[in-house]
Amino acid sequence: MKLELYKFDGCPFCRRVIRYIEESGRKDISFCDIHKDPASRRRLIKVGGKEQVPCLFVDDAPLYESADIIRWLERHPEE
Repeated sequence: MKLELYKFDGCPFCRRVIRYIEESGRKDISFCDIHKDPASRRRLIKVGGKEQVPCLFVDDAPLYESADIIRWLERHPEE
């Protein structure tokens, strides 16, 4: 399963998800900063349809909202 978290550093909701990821010890998630990497921003908009973060792409399907992302990660532990 391919997991990519689209985020930017100043976003409090992104920090909430990142804190959960760090505390859980997950290593299976790639991070894409939309403010530091224009290609990541373009992909987020193209695939997800909007420039909203945090956005977790699960095998290229976007999942928005920090609480929903954390719930999904809790239900799908790292393999």
